Amino acid sequence: MDDIKTTTAGLGDMFPEMTVKTTQGVKHLPEDYKGEWVVLFSHPGDFTPVCTTEFIGFSKKMKEFDALNTKLIGLSVDQLQSHLKWVEWINANSDTTIKFPIIADELGIVATKLGMLHKAKGTNTVRAVYILDDKGVIRLTMFYPQEVGRSVNEVLRALKALQISTKNGVACAENYPDNDYIGKNKVIIPPASTEKEIEQRKEAVRKGELESKDWWLCYRNL
Repeated sequence: MDDIKTTTAGLGDMFPEMTVKTTQGVKHLPEDYKGEWVVLFSHPGDFTPVCTTEFIGFSKKMKEFDALNTKLIGLSVDQLQSHLKWVEWINANSDTTIKFPIIADELGIVATKLGMLHKAKGTNTVRAVYILDDKGVIRLTMFYPQEVGRSVNEVLRALKALQISTKNGVACAENYPDNDYIGKNKVIIPPASTEKEIEQRKEAVRKGELESKDWWLCYRNL
């Protein structure tokens, strides 16, 4: 796999086109998911404790992802038969059912392209998360080491914030929607970039249309 190049695609770039084998058949990324957001997440290995808890966590929140027009896709370098057996085990030994596809990247081609294989962490994929918007654009990436499980709630929170930011042209504060400094459910208005805009912001604050700490930090209810 030395001749496979790690993708240089970053935030704001189109997700690289690829055809993958999954537990639900062949998928073409990102083509098959046009019009939908995607959370693609990798795990180090099937039949491992932390990964099992993560898959159960993602599965239990699947209705919330569905409500956000978002599809889940798992990935590891395990064989397809291993994925199928592991899913069967989870379905039989937990209170949820895995309904999303899992990519069987047996040769590590996809993982290599996406930078999911880190030499210091062995030959298994690290815990990577890619969030793609409904146009196939990479909007967020997260990387966790093998020994630390992800928070599915944080993935959901970031997804919601991305969708709100995209739809409304605003920014989202730390821990949105529960930020202690500007308040619950407040969104941040992009900073003024001209003297005229500064005066417009100040006037909007005087009228009660915006709240602010200063003209460069204005916010409002969504």
